[in-house]
Amino acid sequence: MLGGGQLGRMFALEARRLGYRVAVLTTEADSPAAQTADAVTVAAYDDRHAVEGFSRGVAAVTLEFENVPAAMAEAAASAAPVRPSGRLLEVAQNRLLEKRAVAELGLPVGTFHPVVAEADLASAAAAIPGGAILKTAESGYDGKGQRRLAGSDELADAWRELGKVPCILEALVPFTREISVIGARGVDGDVALYEPFENHHENQILDLTSWPAGVGAETRDAAHAIARGVLEGLDVVGVLCVELFVLEDGSLLVNELAPRPHNSGHLTIEAATASQFEQQVRAVAGLPLGAPERRVGGAAMANLLGDLWSGGEPDWASALRVPGVSLHLYGKADARPGRKMGHLTATGSDVEEARRRVLAARAALSDS
Repeated sequence: MLGGGQLGRMFALEARRLGYRVAVLTTEADSPAAQTADAVTVAAYDDRHAVEGFSRGVAAVTLEFENVPAAMAEAAASAAPVRPSGRLLEVAQNRLLEKRAVAELGLPVGTFHPVVAEADLASAAAAIPGGAILKTAESGYDGKGQRRLAGSDELADAWRELGKVPCILEALVPFTREISVIGARGVDGDVALYEPFENHHENQILDLTSWPAGVGAETRDAAHAIARGVLEGLDVVGVLCVELFVLEDGSLLVNELAPRPHNSGHLTIEAATASQFEQQVRAVAGLPLGAPERRVGGAAMANLLGDLWSGGEPDWASALRVPGVSLHLYGKADARPGRKMGHLTATGSDVEEARRRVLAARAALSDS
């Protein structure tokens, strides 16, 4: 595993349940993934010598997050299979490459325009004269590296505020819901897709996920077709998330890709026959994929950010008194505002019951 965050932690726990030993290359000796790994290498992700040496000691390599340099994934591939590939990582690391790759597959994306140099400002403003979002092409997540624009007259100043780095200008989309589809693809080309998840964000950070999403069968099937198209079109081996906007008429636009397990799929640990992390283990190990079916009436996940620690240790006992609730903490020592420290999952007879339970449990953390 290249990467030391909570996604690596949950992958390692699942891999160990299946009898595998897990080695992690991470920049921090006490990172969330390192705490659950069998072997830990502490090194920078751009340290080619360390990455190559690490990869020679494992049977296969996978990725915990998409900001590992693509060149290092390719370096690892000289010693062991890397799943997903460094080529996919290169596409996912750059929003322009990603949007173009999705469009080239014939899949629906919103209007976008590159802003790589000052000469692009005029053409971008002409292409998208109304409301838009300017995003850095690389290194942005959870709302970082973005500026929302009311009109094209704000574009030049926003680009300068972002440091004049390569960016992508995206037209604002009048969506009614945000959903995600997580899928896995095995070495043999088999694909397994979860039902769509419905996502609610606060301050551009995922706050609440409900499963199944409140969409009809036609929209669900269209979302599955898009996810399958990405998995097969980009020759993914592993787990990938497709974030989608649902428009008023039920049609879909691809927002972003994540070539790894996704925050919205954490609830599959309790709610699916095979979790997204089990699927990742199976795909990386070359095993048949597991069943993605929901095994409860409904499920919901609420993120726990560092803000909850502002008044001291949250009241875990009160949260866990709520029926059907499970707690996952990531082992992070520093509870900073906005930092993902853990999550709560609730299951129920239907999605509404699950949502009520998880929100009640989170509220109980700070009620005392």
